[in-house]
Amino acid sequence: MPIHQPTQRSATAPGEPLAVKQAEAALVEHYPRLVRLAYVVLPPSLGRHRRVLAAHAAVQRALPVTRTAPARTAQVPAQSRRSPEAGRAEAPANAPYASMRLRVLRTALAYERSPRWWPGRLPAPAALRPTLPVVWGLRLFPRAGGVDELALDRALSEVPGAVRAAFALQLLDGLPETAVRALLAEAGVDDPAGAVRRAARLGRPDRAAAHVLLRSGEFDPCTVQTRPSDLLRRRHRVRAAALAAALCVVAGTLAVAAGNDVRNEAPGAGVTVPALDPAALLRTAAEQWADTSRIDFTAWPVRGDRRGDGELLGRALRAWSQPPGNVQVSTTPGTVDVPPAQPPRLLFAGEVDGAAVVLFHDGGVRIVRYAEPLAGGGGAALDFARTDDADVTTGAAVVLSRTGEKARFLLAPWISETSTRDLLAPDTPGRPLEVGPDGITAPVERPAAGGGCDAWPVLQLRSSERIVENHAFLVTDLGDLAPAHLTYTPKPGRGAPARQPREATGPEALLAWARTACSLRALSGSGVRAVNNWAFAEQRLPEGGASAEWLCTRADTWRGPGRVLVQFLQPAASPTAPAAVVADRNDTALCSRFGQHILAGTHWKAASGRWYVLAAGSRAVNRIEATGQVRGAAGGPTLAVRAPRDASVELTARLREGGTLAAVR
Repeated sequence: MPIHQPTQRSATAPGEPLAVKQAEAALVEHYPRLVRLAYVVLPPSLGRHRRVLAAHAAVQRALPVTRTAPARTAQVPAQSRRSPEAGRAEAPANAPYASMRLRVLRTALAYERSPRWWPGRLPAPAALRPTLPVVWGLRLFPRAGGVDELALDRALSEVPGAVRAAFALQLLDGLPETAVRALLAEAGVDDPAGAVRRAARLGRPDRAAAHVLLRSGEFDPCTVQTRPSDLLRRRHRVRAAALAAALCVVAGTLAVAAGNDVRNEAPGAGVTVPALDPAALLRTAAEQWADTSRIDFTAWPVRGDRRGDGELLGRALRAWSQPPGNVQVSTTPGTVDVPPAQPPRLLFAGEVDGAAVVLFHDGGVRIVRYAEPLAGGGGAALDFARTDDADVTTGAAVVLSRTGEKARFLLAPWISETSTRDLLAPDTPGRPLEVGPDGITAPVERPAAGGGCDAWPVLQLRSSERIVENHAFLVTDLGDLAPAHLTYTPKPGRGAPARQPREATGPEALLAWARTACSLRALSGSGVRAVNNWAFAEQRLPEGGASAEWLCTRADTWRGPGRVLVQFLQPAASPTAPAAVVADRNDTALCSRFGQHILAGTHWKAASGRWYVLAAGSRAVNRIEATGQVRGAAGGPTLAVRAPRDASVELTARLREGGTLAAVR
């Protein structure tokens, strides 16, 4: 985006020095640019509120206080209008603007510069200096950005102010390295060349993207949000001040002062909180998803025929802030229902199945759905769900409405093909699903919540070639706002590296899910992000040589903890015969990349009527031992020993690289 160029102004008042008047004009015209520069250079240790105020103070103090010429400007080489590094427009070094910039740099750098005699644990003297502007009762901070902006801010906080200054001068003002070195030397930096070298390593490898991030709202102290300061602390300070005043004034004066304090204590009367203002809602452009490396809910464009309905959006935001008694609120486990700290992103506002539905995304953490009936006296509903670190698959769909045994989904803009299939019919191909212009699907059958399990409908989606993620994947409705992503990890190959989870769309994966789909009912409403079926072992059974499979079905939740079901798949006449669950463990890392070893066992009855204890371990297991009422051992990852039906057996395994493993229960 081209940067507005500072221009020379020549108008002066009679009798006023030309340089002072032009300096004032340059400061007023380029105030936002100078404040942003100061904000980037100031130490992040000040906190966002103090950095905002200090940035404005640094720029406002840059104007000369006398009627003499401004301070000597840095002598920099002549600059071209285009930067050879990024091809962006540069700010010309005319004298008034360059003078203001130099003064701002000196002030901002002083916040990290202390005299030698100054105690090392105390802030620099500049940070302690009381300056204008001063804000009482409010905290100011720029709009929060995304993960990329946060990473850049963290990287800037780890380098000295001189390096931040060099980085900002190159990317914001487009100065070449020689000009930056000269300007830093003029500002009093001890090692300008070193600062420029370190700044060159920031923002790599995509400096153009870093330039865009530096010009985002995260680093704009001229567009700020407000929050009240610590109200309890303010109240305590007011009371302490009133008590001190009581020693000096008469009781009548004290009463008047106390009344004034009480009136002054009400923050922001009549002021619209930005996070609850429909006009402040974030809205993503329609095609941004195809031009970003962050494919999640932040890339969803706003859709729906009522996205411009301020009254509906206002009701939804007010219900979010303070739900009335007739609003039913639900949250998935681990999700907070507090009001938004900043304006949320609007994803959808429209009419679906007899209700007005509004969908928000709150800062990368939560999806919030508000629904109110279009007719009748029923109350509204407010649903919260976590969506931390969503991606192409886990951010591909959101449930807009559920009516009876069907649901409608809003699909991500990167979904190019949509169909439905039944996990309990692995040989039946998917059926195309109609999707409207706004990305709303036709009604889809929901999995049965209880009772019989005769079908398990899922969505089969395909991502667009425009994001180089052209592949099909499965998601299923488990009762939360975001459907769960289903994957499959195949059996370990002989001597091959450990397999990785893959999409559950192949024949082998579909056969495994046909036998385990009904176990998904145990995960309903628990905030599940993804479920993986890991075929960790294959075992030849005694008395006949037929083979059985051992699966570890791991459900990962959005909040982190997972649940594991170990399932035993013995030969069956039907491809959809349910597997036997032999172990169930909550809040565990088993069967994840942080828990890659597993051992499980079960009692099994052969066709002859004899009972056995069977055990199997993952690929690193090279010996299994059984102790207790039955003793036995076997080299390798499987074990089968004769045992009574109710025999108590302890199973342990040894790992190829050392260590032991107990069986999961």
